[in-house]
Amino acid sequence: MSCKNAQQDSEKLQVVTTTTILSDLVQNIGGDKVEVQGLMGPGVDPHLYKASEGDFLKLYYSDIVFYSGLHLEGKMVDVFEKMRYRGREAISLGSYLDEKQLISSENFGGNYDPHVWFNIRFFKIFADAVTEVLIEKDAYNSDYYRKNNTIYQQQLSALEDEVRTIIEALPEEKRILVTAHDAFSYFGKEYGFQVIGLQGISTATEAGVRDVRRLRDFIIEKDIKSIFIESSVPRRTIEALQAAVRAKKHEVGIGASLFSDALGNPGTEEGTYIGMFRYNVTNIVEALK
Repeated sequence: MSCKNAQQDSEKLQVVTTTTILSDLVQNIGGDKVEVQGLMGPGVDPHLYKASEGDFLKLYYSDIVFYSGLHLEGKMVDVFEKMRYRGREAISLGSYLDEKQLISSENFGGNYDPHVWFNIRFFKIFADAVTEVLIEKDAYNSDYYRKNNTIYQQQLSALEDEVRTIIEALPEEKRILVTAHDAFSYFGKEYGFQVIGLQGISTATEAGVRDVRRLRDFIIEKDIKSIFIESSVPRRTIEALQAAVRAKKHEVGIGASLFSDALGNPGTEEGTYIGMFRYNVTNIVEALK
């Protein structure tokens, strides 16, 4: 069955999302009243993603399109602009956040850091926004969407409490997080971690020799036990950093692969936002102890 016919035959709202993180969010709120199609799968880097011909079909026949915004999907901006010109607006969830609470970055073209989902409070705002948009499109099921949002908000609040409890086990002086690219600044700000990425906020920025040397010296000075790779970023940059540290007769381990811009595989704990967040925090704390 073609993309067009499959969507026309369904009475469910046809929702397209960019990242796996947003797909999980919309599915939690929309439940069995929506059909969610994500453009990007597990392990896909949204900074570098370019829309395919199949993506254009999904976008064209959708009822709603949600994207993260704040230039996360940097190579899809033109696609969203063209949709707007044709009267089919895509919803930037990042636009619902208060700019005063966002982290600006000179290394990202003067824009804000787009990795806002690592502050659970911001993700709660995303959930409210998704609920509002679904109700606008499908007022008949408004009570259903509100109920699902209430349940999900409670789950997110429980996650916040759990995360803080896990982090309390790690002494403050050990809360230094070195990762492949700078995706965890909101996490660091919220939970008291110093966060340093080998690459910039966008993975389109390559790490140079000077970056490796600077971070190598920092790791040795602070006696950091572990550094982290990410599921959506090639591991070679972190391995090069580890080799540079070892060349100075110092040892640093590589911790678990963290999930930054994409969730894990469907059906796994890391395949949900809540499971991903719990997985990241647990592995960070264990490795840095």
